[in-house]
Amino acid sequence: MKLNLLVGTMTGTAQLVAQELELVWDDGDMQVETLLMDKLDSSVFDREGVVLVVTSTYGQGDVPDNAKALYEDLKAKRPDLSRVRYGVFGLGDRTYAETFNFGGKRFDDILAELGAQRIGDRVQHDASSGVLPEEMAVEWGEGWLALAKDALAVST
Repeated sequence: MKLNLLVGTMTGTAQLVAQELELVWDDGDMQVETLLMDKLDSSVFDREGVVLVVTSTYGQGDVPDNAKALYEDLKAKRPDLSRVRYGVFGLGDRTYAETFNFGGKRFDDILAELGAQRIGDRVQHDASSGVLPEEMAVEWGEGWLALAKDALAVST
């Protein structure tokens, strides 16, 4: 199984989460590729396998700077993503209540709008919770990976 981790980050925390998941998941049977969203466009969703968007939130509920081009390309080109299976691991801080985890929410909304099918629930890590995001990701990831494998088995 192939898994593409798409990382939107400002400070590197989302990248750290993706690296931890790659270390745990890339075991030979599973091929994991982590891609920073810098310079990516909507064609990244043509890749084989499942997609996991790992993204923080920035500013007033925006996607990180390195994710803006990809997000805007999805909105402009509106490709048919009905064959895409994806998950979202969002990072945010609940002290910003009105825009909490909007980076992940924005990607989740546009991918669903374009026909992609989400696997499991959208994760919303809270930086003010005291739980490290990479620890939460590894714990959550085991169950999500099982769902992803099931989703791929059904779609093939």
